[in-house]
Parts: sequence; structure tokens; C-alpha cells
Amino acid sequence: MSLLPRSAEEFSSAEYWERFFKKRGEKAFEWYGDYNKLCGVLHKYIKVKDKVLVVGCGNSELSEQMFDVGYKHLTNIDISETVVTHMNQRNAERRPGLTFQQVDATQTPYEEASYQAALDKGTLDAMASEEEGALARNMLTEVGRVLSVGGRYVCVTLAQESVIKLAVEHFVQLGWAVRLHCLQEELGKEEDSFALPVFVLVCTKFRQPMPMPILEMCLGEEGAPTRLPQVAELLSAVREHQAYSVLKKRLRTSTDASSSPSLTLCHAKTGLPRYSLTVQDCPPGAKVPRSNPFAIFIVPQGSETAWLYSSSEGRRQLAASANFRRLVIAAMHRNQEYTDMQAVQSELSPMVMDLAPPGMPTNQQVPFLSVGGDLGWREEVSRGVSELSGEYCVENVKGEDGELYRRLVFLSNVALVQSESRLVPSNTASSHKKKNRKKLKPTDAATTSSTSLSVDSGFLCCAHHEVMVAGLAMLGVGTPQNKDVPVSVLLVGLGGGGLPQFLRDFVPGVTVEVVELDPVVMQVAKECFGFRPDDRLTVTLGDGLERICALEKEGGRLFDAIMFDVDNKDSTVGMSCPPAAFVETLILQKVHSLLTPRGIFILNLVCRDSALRNSVLERLSSVFPTILSRKIEGEVNEVLLCSRGKNETSDAVRILPSLNRAAKSLQSALCSNRTGTSSPHIDIAELLKELKVE
Repeated sequence: MSLLPRSAEEFSSAEYWERFFKKRGEKAFEWYGDYNKLCGVLHKYIKVKDKVLVVGCGNSELSEQMFDVGYKHLTNIDISETVVTHMNQRNAERRPGLTFQQVDATQTPYEEASYQAALDKGTLDAMASEEEGALARNMLTEVGRVLSVGGRYVCVTLAQESVIKLAVEHFVQLGWAVRLHCLQEELGKEEDSFALPVFVLVCTKFRQPMPMPILEMCLGEEGAPTRLPQVAELLSAVREHQAYSVLKKRLRTSTDASSSPSLTLCHAKTGLPRYSLTVQDCPPGAKVPRSNPFAIFIVPQGSETAWLYSSSEGRRQLAASANFRRLVIAAMHRNQEYTDMQAVQSELSPMVMDLAPPGMPTNQQVPFLSVGGDLGWREEVSRGVSELSGEYCVENVKGEDGELYRRLVFLSNVALVQSESRLVPSNTASSHKKKNRKKLKPTDAATTSSTSLSVDSGFLCCAHHEVMVAGLAMLGVGTPQNKDVPVSVLLVGLGGGGLPQFLRDFVPGVTVEVVELDPVVMQVAKECFGFRPDDRLTVTLGDGLERICALEKEGGRLFDAIMFDVDNKDSTVGMSCPPAAFVETLILQKVHSLLTPRGIFILNLVCRDSALRNSVLERLSSVFPTILSRKIEGEVNEVLLCSRGKNETSDAVRILPSLNRAAKSLQSALCSNRTGTSSPHIDIAELLKELKVE
């Protein structure tokens, strides 16, 4: 190890290599691998009869071994006089036709188009570190000059980004074809290898420059080439392979229960993501049977967003219950076809041992785990692009409860379901008792037209939506004294429209105004989620904050309930719902002024930062005298119910018992006010049991 360069700049200096080879002596230095590792790809691109220029040969045995298998036209050059003298002496008797010359690769004496191949093992990496790549560019220019039409520059490299970018862009500008092979390490030899994979860059010279760049990536020696349209995408593919190699080596040499490294496996032909794998180790000291070192868990399609599979805490719980030393959690991607569990296992099996824990024998069987052996089911309903939120997908999935659901997912955050509704066959939508509802199997859904499925507007899939509805009990909705009193609601954030549609269909005397920023979201809500605006359910397209400010400025219009259910597009902060601007004191004061005397402010808060949460609560408390909170089990969400009631301790003490009575009235009102074909599936009293006073 002491013979490796201390800094990258040393690679390109003649003085360094003189010192290196004098100290190295007789022992060959196999930079990035020996002949046995490279012969497959070398024989693929360099013919035995080719005249080959070996650039920066060093004292590697590669040229000698190639000579021994039939390559008799090898010209080896190196900048070091010491290594050239040594290699000539070593081969004078045994290989008299193998020549070594002291030549600067940036200025060779050879004629134009005099070689059919140029072989470079590590020289590009060495030279690209000096003078911002000027030496490397000069060398590549010289290689291009001495190669004939159809000739190939074959370069063995670690493909550091600056190096590979320099070479690829150089040859693309010349109109050459570029192909890159990522060579795979043999299992069990990671301890003696580089952490980064070795790549072989193959650049082919054409008579006429290609009008469009030819850029290809291959996995292994014989991997089918994947065509990439731009240099940036090729560099991205290189980074992915490098990251995988580093991860693989780390996983094979250590364990860490505190981290959950993940990687994506792509389809070999299309390059599209096919599986996402997350590695979860059990904590040190966990009592895991020696017979349970490693297992793969297959997440059913449509369940990857569930807390158990998508959150770090959930995955730790899953690994603990599975009781394996290491569990790899595999999720299937959208827009991909999967035949059955056996086919999935066959696809993943070649990759399994790459992720095995340290010390696991290579011949040990690795079990595949799943939920009931079922792959799950997913059907894409619609796909499109929003200028504000990016690409989205609407899909039908089978839940773990056996029911069918429709989801809106923005592909910029596939772990988050934006909106969700339960589906029922249209001819059973009028049945309000779950036990009488026919379950629609995934196989049935796949052969059923979309018109025969209906969204059940009486079923709220999001637990926080149920709590927000239950919070209306604070208004006394349904009590005898409020029997004919109308209820006005302002809701910021439409989503799939499930919450406002539920309010419209089941709360007596309600009028709802929804403010939604994205017109595409409203269109999706109408077309896919059964959202039906009318004179009692209206939508204002625009910014929620601007609408609140405008309503306050106009005056004369008050609401019994104002609800915020809007997510934060900035994932870098510790609060994903709502955006920070929605809970600034000035806005909260405007919300307060827009409420009727009995009015309440209902906030869906998703905050992982405890200090930030405390700050939000302080601001709310400065505006609203009484605040009740309800945590959502298994999620980060909590719903805050903020009342304009007087700031007296007795009010806070009395409010919870009075809510229990109001809950029964609201429950009765919702069930008796059914105007459509669905009935509400909600237990108000149960939802309000876990309320606490902040």
C-alpha cells in the first residue's frame, strides 16, 4: 500500500514513475487487474492480428501474456527509462518479438493510421490529473492520430468523473462511437480489490464523424449495450455503478443497524428502474439465530408507501419481527410487469449475495419472504405532467386488507401518496354496510372497465382527514340547538377531493370553498376521484395565502371552520405539511379574523423537527386560546384543533367531556344527511378519544 501515490498529481510525473519502478523492482504491478480479469473484454475488441500500441505499459505482465496467446504485433511505450530497460531485458530471450520503447505518449514518432488498436491500462487516469487534463487531451489526440479507420482505443480505468468526462467528450466531438463496460468483481474477493469498479472504455474511429453521438453502457464483458442519448446520462450511469460497488463492499465487510442504505436495480434492456432495495441490519446484541443470517422481503405492489416499508422506523420493526441478521426489503416499481413470485425471485437471485452480511458462506440458501406469497396488484389509470408539481400517476392498487384503492402519486416523491380513495363496483356503491359489499378481486378489476368502478365518497382513506371531520364536533354540528344552522368551511388544499366531497355529501347545511394552487390537480380530482363541484362545493384556483389575505381585505365573509391540508414542496426542511409561510403569526391572525365567534382552525401538521413543532405551537397559542391535538397512529401527522374560545382553564377542562356528547350528535347528523349513494364510514367518538389539550 505504501507504493500507491500520495496525491493524484504524482501520477503524471516521470519522476514519480522512475521512483515507483525502481522501488518495485522485479515484481509486476497489475494496475486495475491482471490479464485473467481483462482478457474477455480485450479479446472482444482487439484482434490477434491487430497492430497494437500499448500506452504506458509499466512493468505489467499484460503485454507478455497477450504475446503468449498470439498477439505478435505489440508496441509497448512508457515514459520511464528504468521500466523500459527492465522489460526489454526480461523478454529478450523468451519473447524476442516483444518490444518496449521509452516514448512520451503525448508525442510519439509513429505514422498516422499505423495501428489498429491502442491499449491503455491506467495511463489516462494518471495523466488526467495534471494541468487540468491538458496532458491527457494531448495523449488522446495522439492516439486518434496513430489509429486507422475502424481502430479502437481500449482504456482500462476507474472512471473518475473528471477523467471519464474528459475522454468521452473528446471522442464524441470527433464523432467516434463510445462504449463503456463496467467489470464486476468476483464474489468473495472484495477484500483485495478497489472499492470502485474497473471500467473498460472502448472508442471506435469512423471514416466520417457520426452526426449523433453513439454512447453505450454494458454490464460485464458480455452485457447487452444500453444506448444513452447524452454524455451526462452516461456519466450518471457510471456514478450509479460506482455507488453500487462501494455499497456492496461496505455491506460485505460491516453491518450498521442505524443506517438503511438503498439502491435501485434497473432493467438491463430498457434502463428503467425495476426494483428498489433497502438493507436493514438488526442492532448489535440482538438475539438472532445463527441459522437466520440473511433474507429478502418482497413488498407487495401498491404497498411500498405503507409505513412499515417506507419509513426507517417501520423497516427496523419489520427486520426485528423477521428475526434475521440482515433483511433486504425489495419494492417493485411502477410501469413494470412482474409475472409471479417465482419470476421475481429468479430476477433478484443473481444479485442477492452481493448484499449478504460479512462472513456469510457463498453457497448458503437465502430465503425470500412476502405477505402471503402474493405480489400484490397495480393498474395505471392515468399519467400526466403538472407544471407546478411535475409528473404524476393515478393508479388502482390492492390494499393489504384486500380492498381496491385509487391513488394519486407525484413521481418526484414516490414514497408519498398524495391522495387516496377506496373503490367499489358501481352496482354496490349504494350499499352502506361493509359486510354486504362485494369485494372486487384484482383479477376482476383487471378485466373490468373503469366505468364499473366508483369512488366510495363515504370512506376517508387518510386518518388525518377523519380527525379533521371529527373536529367539526367543536362547532356543535347536529346538536338540537344547531339543527338548522348552516356550516361554512374554507379548505386550503384539494388533493383528490376526498375530504371536501365528504363534507359536501354528509355534513348538513355545509358550504365548502376549496383553494387549490394547481389546476391539474383539480382536473385529476374530477376525472379520476369522483370530485363533483356544485353550488355548495366550489373551487378557487390560486395561492392559498393570497386567498386568505384577499378574503380578510374584502371583509364581510366569515367561516365556521378553516382547514389547512397543504403539503410543502421543499423537502429540505423538517416540516413537510404545511409550508412554513402558512403558520407565520401574521397569517394565523388573518385566519383568526376570518372565523365566526364559534369558529375553529384545523391544521394538518407533519413536523419531524421537535424544536420547529414547538415554535409552531407557540405561534398558534399566541393567536388561539385553546388548542387540542390528535396524533395519527403510525404516522408523523397530527391534527391541531384551534378554537377561538376564551382562555380560561375551566374551558379547557370542560371541552373534552362536552366533545364526547357533541361527537354523538355529529355522528348522527352525518349518517342522516346522506344525499348520494354512499354512507359515511367514520366513528367520531373513537377519533376524539385521543385528543389532548396543548
